[in-house]
Amino acid sequence: MCGIVGYIGTQAASEILLAGLEKLEYRGYDSAGLATISEGEITCIRAKGKLHNLREKLAEIDSPATTGIGHTRWATHGKPEEYNAHPHMDNSGRIAVVQNGIVENYRELRKELKAKGHKFVSDTDTEVIPHLIADFFAEERRQKAEEKDPTAEEIADLSFLEVVSKVVNRLEGAFAIAAICADFPDEIILARQQAPLVIGFGAGEFFCASDTPALISHTRTVLSLENGELARLTPMGVEVYNFTGERLKKSPRILGWSPVLVEKQGFKHFMHKEIYEQPAVVRACLDAYLDSDWQPGNLRSPINLNLPEELCAGVEQISILACGTSWHASLIGKYLLEQLANIPTAVQYASEYRYAPAPLTANTLTIGVTQSGETADTLAALGMEQQRRAGFTDKFRARMLGITNGTESSIAHMMPHVISTHAGIEIGVAATKTFVTQLMAFYFLALDLAYQRQTISTERLIEIIAGLRQLPGEIEKFLEIQEQYVDELSHLFTETQDFIFLGRGINFPIALEGALKLKEISYIHAEGYPAGEMKHGPIALLDAKVPVVAIAMPGSVYEKVLSNAQEAKARDARLIGVTPKQGAAEAEIFDHVLPVPLVDELLSPIVTVIPLQLLAYHIAARRGLDVDQPRNLAKSVTVE
Repeated sequence: MCGIVGYIGTQAASEILLAGLEKLEYRGYDSAGLATISEGEITCIRAKGKLHNLREKLAEIDSPATTGIGHTRWATHGKPEEYNAHPHMDNSGRIAVVQNGIVENYRELRKELKAKGHKFVSDTDTEVIPHLIADFFAEERRQKAEEKDPTAEEIADLSFLEVVSKVVNRLEGAFAIAAICADFPDEIILARQQAPLVIGFGAGEFFCASDTPALISHTRTVLSLENGELARLTPMGVEVYNFTGERLKKSPRILGWSPVLVEKQGFKHFMHKEIYEQPAVVRACLDAYLDSDWQPGNLRSPINLNLPEELCAGVEQISILACGTSWHASLIGKYLLEQLANIPTAVQYASEYRYAPAPLTANTLTIGVTQSGETADTLAALGMEQQRRAGFTDKFRARMLGITNGTESSIAHMMPHVISTHAGIEIGVAATKTFVTQLMAFYFLALDLAYQRQTISTERLIEIIAGLRQLPGEIEKFLEIQEQYVDELSHLFTETQDFIFLGRGINFPIALEGALKLKEISYIHAEGYPAGEMKHGPIALLDAKVPVVAIAMPGSVYEKVLSNAQEAKARDARLIGVTPKQGAAEAEIFDHVLPVPLVDELLSPIVTVIPLQLLAYHIAARRGLDVDQPRNLAKSVTVE
C-alpha cells in the first residue's frame, strides 16, 4: 500500500526513482510523483493514474538532478487526484515529503498551521509534514533573530535532521517518511514509525524504499530502519538516529534475492508465474521444516520449527488474528489444530479483535498471520494482546507467534517467535503462493503439537508426512495437464456477474478463498458458503445465470457436498465440480469438472485451491483486466 523510493548519488535520479516505483507497483496505487533537487531548487512532477502518465510528463523535462524522492499513492485521505499525489511541499516550494501510513492527528496540526498562515492545497494528511518542517525552520530563525542577527552561515548550519526529528515527535500514527530540502541539497532524511523503510548501500550512492524489490537491481546490501528511527543519507554515507537524536550503530545485511525474482520470466503476469511457483515453495517448506532423518521411535518431533518448548507447553487454547487471505488460511489452521492437536482454536478478524477483544484466557497461544508482516490491523491487534498480557508471569502470560513471509518485517521484530513461510517475493496483489505456504506452516505447527501432545498415532503421522511430500509433484502434474482446460472453460464466464463457491469441512475456507480471488481480479461478484448453508438463504440467488463451483473431495463430507450440488442444479445453476472423481454420478451432477489429484482429505486444500486460482486468473485475463494490480487494492495493507 503506497510505495516510497529515494536516491542520492552521482547518477540522474529521475530514471532510477521511476524504475524503483515500477518495482513497487504491486503494492497498489492510483497516483505517483517525483521530487528532485537541482541548482538549489526542487522540481516536483506528479500524475494521476499509472506510472506511464508520470513517465510521459518526465519525458518533457531533462533533469540532471542526482538527489530525489518518489512515491506511488493509494488514496486514503482525499480522492485519487493529482493535487493529492505525493510528494507534498511547503508554501515556499523548498521542502518536499513523501509518506506511507496515516498521520492520525493531522486535523489538529492542520488547524494549528492554518492559524499561522500556512496554505494547504490537498486533502491529505501528509501535507502537514512539509508545513511542519517549514514552521520549525521559521521558528528557529525567529529565535536566532531575537538573540542577534543571524549570519547566512548560521542559517545554513541549521540541521535538517534535527528539524525532522522535532516534526516526527509531533506526529501520531503509523508512518514512513522521506524528505528533501532545497537548502540541504545533499541530504535525504528518513523516518520510520510502524511502516517499513529500507536503505540500500551502493558504490558512492544510496537508496531508500518501502520494500526491497525497488533496491535489488542496484544493490543487495540493505539496512531496515526500526520503529522510532531516523536516517540521514548523503553522498558520503548513512547515519541512523533514534527519535531523541541519539546516534545508533547499525549493520547492513545482504539480501539473498536475485533481481530475476522480480521479473516475469516469460509469463504474461506475475500472478500466473506465482501460481506456477507453488510446487517449488511447497518443496522449500518441506525442506525447511521436515526432519529428513526422523524415524518412528526417535525421541524427537519429525517437525523442526525451532520453537522453544515452553511456548506451547500446556497450551489449552489458541487464538489466531489475521485479515483477508491470511484469515482464510487461518480457518484451515483452526481445522488442523483442532482435529490433529485437539486444541480449541478461535480465528478472529484482526480489524475487529482490536476493538472487541475476547476475555483473557489462561494458557493461550496467540498467532498473528500476515503475508507481508506489515498488515496494520494485525500488528495493532497483536500489540494490544501483548499489552493486555504484559506483567503476567503465570498462566496468563503472553505466548506469541507470527506466521509470515516477511522475515525482516514488523511482525518479525514484534513477535518473539516466527514461522517463515519461505514463499519468496510475491508481486501479484492477489495472494497465491503465499496462501499455500501459510497452509504449509499450519500443517507443520499442527503436526508438531500433535506429536508433542500424542493426539495422533505414529502411523497416521507417517501417513500425513508422506502425503505432504507428494504434494509438489501432484501440483506440477495438475498444472501441466489441466491448465489449458481451465483456460478454455474460463471463456464461458467472461460476462458472468455472479458466482457461488461451495465447500464443506476443511474445504469451506477454500470456497471463501476461491470467491475472494475471483472478485479481487475479475471484479465479478462472488461469495463462498458452507455447502450445507445454501438452503438457509443463499439458494434464493440461484438461476441459470449464476455458476456454482462445488469442492467435492472424497472423505467425510463428499456425499453431502454432492447432495448440496444437486440442490443447486435443481435451480438451473451451471455446476463446476472440483473433484478427483469423474464417474457416472459426477458426470450427471456437474456440467464441468476441474479434475484435481486424489489426496488425503486432510491435505486436499493444497490442491483444490490451485484450479480456483487459475479460473480467477484466466477469467480476469480474458476480460482484459490488470491482473497483477487490480483496482482499489494494495499488496501490503499498512493502514487501518
